[in-house]
Amino acid sequence: MDDTSLGTLSGAILILIILSAYFSGSETAMMSLNRYRLKHLVNKNHGGAKRASKLLQRPDRLLGVILIGNNLVNFSAASLATLLALKLFGESGVAIAPIACTIVFLIFAEVTPKTIAAAYPERVALPSAYILDILLKIFYPLVWLVNFVSNGLLRLAGMDVSTGAQDHLSTDELRTVVHEGSKIEGRPQGMLLGILDLANVTVNDIMVPRSEIVGIDVEDDMADIINQLRSGQHTRIPVYKGDIDKCIGVLHMRNVARFLTQEERTKAALLQETNEPYFVPENTPLQTQLLNFQNEKQRIGLVVDEYGDIQGIVTLEDILEEIVGEFTTDLATTSIDIHPQEDDSYLIDGTAHIREINRTLNWDLPANGPKTLSGAIIEQLEMIPESNVCLYLDAYRIEIIQIKDNVVRTAKVSRAPDRSKAEEIEPD
Repeated sequence: MDDTSLGTLSGAILILIILSAYFSGSETAMMSLNRYRLKHLVNKNHGGAKRASKLLQRPDRLLGVILIGNNLVNFSAASLATLLALKLFGESGVAIAPIACTIVFLIFAEVTPKTIAAAYPERVALPSAYILDILLKIFYPLVWLVNFVSNGLLRLAGMDVSTGAQDHLSTDELRTVVHEGSKIEGRPQGMLLGILDLANVTVNDIMVPRSEIVGIDVEDDMADIINQLRSGQHTRIPVYKGDIDKCIGVLHMRNVARFLTQEERTKAALLQETNEPYFVPENTPLQTQLLNFQNEKQRIGLVVDEYGDIQGIVTLEDILEEIVGEFTTDLATTSIDIHPQEDDSYLIDGTAHIREINRTLNWDLPANGPKTLSGAIIEQLEMIPESNVCLYLDAYRIEIIQIKDNVVRTAKVSRAPDRSKAEEIEPD
């Protein structure tokens, strides 16, 4: 055989190897595209992205045209390689050709192009979409026939190809996407995660408890009420009669300034400055309550239980802090409930909320039970301690410092060096 024939066969095989590499890489790249990134590019009128998105709407047709082209190229290359081997090695070339083709195609037409395509899917897939779109139109009758047969076989096996993978994300999946987003870090990422977590947190998880409510009792002397108004540190104060459960309104400090300038400061005049109280069920998710505050044009709500008794107060600022964090810079030093010690432990007020402790110290104390540190300690001990004791709560060592009125008032908390001691209780 002359050199021209050998060169033609070799050149044809080389071209077929390149085409096979193209089809293999295109398949991997198209299937590796980030669907949400692709939608973003489509919204920016990217031509390749539009064609790729259209092709991916029918993955059976896309795979059909790719595999038809790939198999056509591979079988043609195998035939030419066998013919070339026969010309070069005679009858023994029949055994050499399959081995040589397998090695060459595996390296240059499969592994290498697919690895590149998986690493750079957009760079490979978007330009390839133009070519694949043309090939689909050319080979459409054959693609349709192949899909008709293959889809029919799948339906006989009880599989419905029309209900394939969906692009819809659940809240947990979206949280994972935000958490793993390499370009969304720091504070923006924390804010996005905070928004997603609103649905999992209820009003009673963040409310100011009943025992800490600061309000105006209209049954007090007028002089005491005026002194309280002048020294108040809150923008809005509930007004009640004798007991917080008998709340009759909410007083805004803007109205207090007007009231204090009046010559006649009576309780009746004070009540005229109050607004109607706004009540909130204690199990309302924060996501719902945020919308309720917006719809009702309210910024503070009195949290009530199923019996209508007031359990605490929740404000719009409390919910916003769940998204953006506390409005302070050094939380561990500014919190009145948490006091750092020299031995890396913290003296914590027993009434401090578990969520506040976790957020302030970046800890993970269990927050799916009692809301306060005192409640968590008592639940772990299954009794109200009569003396100071030490216990381990998950990965944290807790030393009870002060007990008063059947409540843990102060505890010293630090990370436990040994997690295996999680449930050990030892006397002080």
